[in-house]
Amino acid sequence: MKPSQIYSKTMPFVWAKLLLGLATVVISVVIFAILMGIALLLKSDGLFLVMLIIWLAATQIVNFILNHYIGYLVKAGHVAVIAETIITGRVPDNQIAYGKQMVKERFVTSNVYFALDKLVSGAVRQVQRMLEKVGNAINFIPGMGAVTQIAKLFVGIALGYIDECCLGYTFYKKDQSAFKSAADGVVIYVQNWKKLLKDAAKTTAAVIFLLIAVTLVSFVFFGLVFRLFGWNGFAAFLLAFFVAWAVKSAFMDSYMMIKMMVSYMQEAPSTVITFDLYGKLSGWSAKFKNLFDRGQKEPAQN
Repeated sequence: MKPSQIYSKTMPFVWAKLLLGLATVVISVVIFAILMGIALLLKSDGLFLVMLIIWLAATQIVNFILNHYIGYLVKAGHVAVIAETIITGRVPDNQIAYGKQMVKERFVTSNVYFALDKLVSGAVRQVQRMLEKVGNAINFIPGMGAVTQIAKLFVGIALGYIDECCLGYTFYKKDQSAFKSAADGVVIYVQNWKKLLKDAAKTTAAVIFLLIAVTLVSFVFFGLVFRLFGWNGFAAFLLAFFVAWAVKSAFMDSYMMIKMMVSYMQEAPSTVITFDLYGKLSGWSAKFKNLFDRGQKEPAQN
């Protein structure tokens, strides 16, 4: 099944992500209105800055609760459904319930999933920093500094979806512990990194372009609305950014994740690890070593 087909058939998860993002925006607007209303009633210019700082802090707390907790579990369910669709060629019936059940069976509790996700993302980023050192070594060549910076931008964005690929592999390899499968998933990525990042390059460029477009549209819209009512222009800028980020997280990130997972899962089953990448990656990344060690110790879940 093509990535575009999987994307269209798993839209319930995309809408759930959008609702979480917009809920963050709505709650943020309500908090802003209350705090600014207090500042207006007290008629204190200095209080506006204090209220703005409080608003920013409150928005971060709301965003953490909704998107870094509930949102993580929604993403995990989406990954489970995508993996099943890639493996079997069909989308499970009642995919929301299926995704929830698969996450529960594979990770038992949300805390196990969070721990695994942090280890995988940390390991991938530590490996990325090692690869960046190679790029920095050739910066002395005229013009190569700009090239390596652009390359790092694309690689950094693409690597943001490798975590999901490795987690998707845990649903593919159910005969071993989730930590062991995730460690294998990281190794498979490293062994195929050129192919995977090449496949991601065009999609990454499209994501950057669309993000800029959505952000500009949001800035213009909220800028005009806030100017019409004489509200704070900086708040309009922040609100527009939040809306653009919610749209990106729901629609663009979901499509990019599916593209990367399809590319990854095409390579994973046929990948034969022919050298000791486990030892090498353990030396490069403390996070990967932790992940690998836990995978060796924990039994498979039936």
